[in-house]
Amino acid sequence: MSKTLRRSQMDRQIGGVCGGLAEYLDIDPTAVRVGYVLLSILTAFSGVLVYIVLWMVIPEREYY
Repeated sequence: MSKTLRRSQMDRQIGGVCGGLAEYLDIDPTAVRVGYVLLSILTAFSGVLVYIVLWMVIPEREYY
């Protein structure tokens, strides 16, 4: 079964982007969030724009 990148519905804080990345990479979502915040701070908060773009581009995971 191939893995696909989807936004998480279960492990989300805002849009589910970091939770979806954590599910895709099989790592802890907190580590992804901390890494995102650090990268965002180090790049003069351009990470906010990247997050918004990813929120619009990555489809949401469907749970049944």
